[in-house]
Amino acid sequence: MNQERMRKVLAEMKERKMPQLLVSDPATIFYLTNIEIEPGERLATLILKEDGNHVAVINRLFPVSEQELGMPIVKVDDTDEGFGMLGLIAQLDTEKQIAVDKNWAAHFLLDLMKRVDKPVSNFDISSKITDDIRSIKSADEIEKMRQVSLDNDEAIDRLKKLVPKKLTELAMTKELAAIYEELGNSGFSFDPIVAYGANGADPHHLNDDSIVKTGDSIIIDIGGVKDGYCSDMTRTFFYKDVSEKSREVYETVLEANLRAIAKVKPGVSFKEIDAAARDYITEKGYGEYFTHRTGHFIGIECHEAGDVSAANHALVKPGMIFSIEPGIYLPGEVGVRIEDLVVATEDGCEVLNHYPKELTIID
Repeated sequence: MNQERMRKVLAEMKERKMPQLLVSDPATIFYLTNIEIEPGERLATLILKEDGNHVAVINRLFPVSEQELGMPIVKVDDTDEGFGMLGLIAQLDTEKQIAVDKNWAAHFLLDLMKRVDKPVSNFDISSKITDDIRSIKSADEIEKMRQVSLDNDEAIDRLKKLVPKKLTELAMTKELAAIYEELGNSGFSFDPIVAYGANGADPHHLNDDSIVKTGDSIIIDIGGVKDGYCSDMTRTFFYKDVSEKSREVYETVLEANLRAIAKVKPGVSFKEIDAAARDYITEKGYGEYFTHRTGHFIGIECHEAGDVSAANHALVKPGMIFSIEPGIYLPGEVGVRIEDLVVATEDGCEVLNHYPKELTIID
């Protein structure tokens, strides 16, 4: 158990008057205990209590010891009623409010609510606490994010150098897997995107057998995992030539990326950062083609709670790490996205990616 992180959780529970939390999200369990459990459809839940008498309810399938987890464990079986729900309820004070993880199967939640027979007002979301705590990275977490991001700089450089071989998008993905393995990354943080030409006009393009052609834009959006933390970066290149229109689109996205990064500092809202990129793209006449938020939080998971969007009025705090990734997508023509990760500092931000962003034509 990470005592410092647990201390923060207990302090927030007291502040927000939440007497007991159910934590079932695997990433949050890892964050608090350094133990990896992927429960699937089975129970694997921490019950955190304001008095510190925590207990875990975990299916017997998972070989986790109390010493490893740092708290007593109640073992349940597949054959138990409700897959062990009665064992979980026995550890709760059902007269008090119960805060439930946002990532908990609906059949568990509905079964719990039915069995304790309490009004909806007796339930809350425990992730209000754990997500907020996870959003502020420690010095150790920031260093891990620096290192995995440096690996990503190297990975994208190696992938870029393969473009003249005219490999398919899918073949480039296979090459990337080998690159990450050589760099000591345990795998992809998300399904990588290599999108040639008009394929790049789909922000979440699924790689296929396309081969790059002269004049194509090449979106490379990739991320790895190292020491339990994720990287994520996008660069857009051009093959052999670039049209004037594509050049204009690229320079617009680059300026939007730089303006949003320049806006990042504690006390600024994420809505304002999004506007710094979005308003510029709109001013240049491409507003309708910027079809997603400007960024997302990242850490143990590639997409963590929190984003850079017009809907997020929260303020930046030191230690938060998130992406800045404006894009323009012209259907049937071209797509351009430029993405960096930034960590908010006391007076601004540090950009974790150092790979060049000026327009590059690959011969």
